Amino acid sequence: MNATPQHDDDLAARAANSRLVQDFGLLIKSATRLEQRIDTALRQECGISHTMLEVLIRLCRRPDEEVSQRQLADDLTLTSSGTTRLIDRMEDAGLVRRLASPGDRRVAFVQPTAEGRTAFLRAAAVHSRVVEEYFVKPLAAEDYAHLTSALGQIDKALRDGDR
Repeated sequence: MNATPQHDDDLAARAANSRLVQDFGLLIKSATRLEQRIDTALRQECGISHTMLEVLIRLCRRPDEEVSQRQLADDLTLTSSGTTRLIDRMEDAGLVRRLASPGDRRVAFVQPTAEGRTAFLRAAAVHSRVVEEYFVKPLAAEDYAHLTSALGQIDKALRDGDR
């Protein structure tokens, strides 16, 4: 028995309107909108992108750690060439510097410059303000705690699934 176009339309509409599709869509739309707000504020107030801030966060988190471009690509889920272009722009802007690995010429470590650390501190304040306004403030404290706990559980399940 062949399905009718009307039947297929009904099935497709039910699938598109399912609770799971709508809930996940809400998560993605909210995360995307928040990221856009953060990126816009950072560009306007600090002259850097949200992705550049993510690099600086990673580099400033443990000041004595040597971080390679490859590690940054993995941490930021960027391609190797995308990371190279990003680090090129950040180096041109005076935010980071590359250092050759003494043990492997193919490896380049990335460090924040003094200007990069200053830019990071300014950008971190802008980031915090936007996150507080649109991620924390709309929720009751208990709801926020539940949300961050749930996101942690989802992240763990995804990481465990990669093993």
